[in-house]
Amino acid sequence: MLQFEEIVRKVQISRPGDDLSLLRKAYEFSASEHKTQTRISGEPFVSHPLAVANVLADMKLDVVCLVAGMLHDVVEDTPTTVDRISQEFGPDVARIVEGVTKISRIEFVSPEVQQAENLRKMVLAMVDDIRVVLVKLADRLHNMRTLEHLPPEKRERIARETIEIYAPIAHRLGMGKIRGELEDLAFRHLEPQAFEDVKKAVESRRKVSEEFLEEVRALVDAKLKEHSIPARIDGRIKRLFSIWQKLKRQQISIDQVYDLLAIRILTDSVKNVPTCTSRCTLPSSDLTASLSRCRSAPRRCTAWPRRGLRRTGNIRTAGPWPSRTRSASRGCATWWNGSRRCATRANFSPPSASTSIPKRPTPSHPRAR
Repeated sequence: MLQFEEIVRKVQISRPGDDLSLLRKAYEFSASEHKTQTRISGEPFVSHPLAVANVLADMKLDVVCLVAGMLHDVVEDTPTTVDRISQEFGPDVARIVEGVTKISRIEFVSPEVQQAENLRKMVLAMVDDIRVVLVKLADRLHNMRTLEHLPPEKRERIARETIEIYAPIAHRLGMGKIRGELEDLAFRHLEPQAFEDVKKAVESRRKVSEEFLEEVRALVDAKLKEHSIPARIDGRIKRLFSIWQKLKRQQISIDQVYDLLAIRILTDSVKNVPTCTSRCTLPSSDLTASLSRCRSAPRRCTAWPRRGLRRTGNIRTAGPWPSRTRSASRGCATWWNGSRRCATRANFSPPSASTSIPKRPTPSHPRAR
């Protein structure tokens, strides 16, 4: 089980000036109130609020938000009242806990697309503090990570609710990493056979893909240093649910998914973007990737790795994330070290200009055109 001291260490690193006495008090209070309760997995119930607080600590959120995460189930699952939470931990924590409790009591019963959109709007409209939604997303994320302990019918209901309500909310808030994990976890329970098929196909390519991403990162990093551009370079392999959606929508095989890999360049100033994108043209002997067309709107880009790994995609720049959530998104629209963070994402694609590239078959599905 996750230990409280691990959360403390994370907060001390990300927010060194914060007073953690309230967080420790919340942990002790939660452990006391839930001491007779266990989860279906057999673990002590307090393991869940600890895991939620840990997710929030990874987002680098403030202590008030972490305290609310530690206490988010106390009002719903114990005799404790909101008034007592307010007396013990202050009105801000009480409001967040009360907001999370209200969202938890909404019945998501309709599978209709329009109804799902209405419910998403209702969830966002119900709260006057975005931290309520962040705590609820962290709560849902941990519940999805432990969903296998529930009966099949309940697993399917919660997974569908997650993919139709909570993952789109995370996406709307710019929380790409949280959204991606929620979608993959829901996909695993809603389409287990498809999940295993896609996972197997991706894992069979993982080693060469990761080697390629590392090579690209090194080449791009060298170019950026050459021009004295401070930046962080992230690479990723496309999420399983996203791959499966593309396979269904375009009626293709995974070998025809050309944006399986991507890199994202993040710099600390918008002023660096034009320089970054115009200078980051790598030698054709290793990789040709001209980013000069990128400014502030999504653009197509192409690159030709020497191994012939076919990848295509786009380039994006991203502006600031609202200061009240700081680096909560863990996605491209976020804050970095308190200043505006700009992201340029390039999904790389194939071989040299002299190599003939077979035309992609015209998809029969109308949305794929």
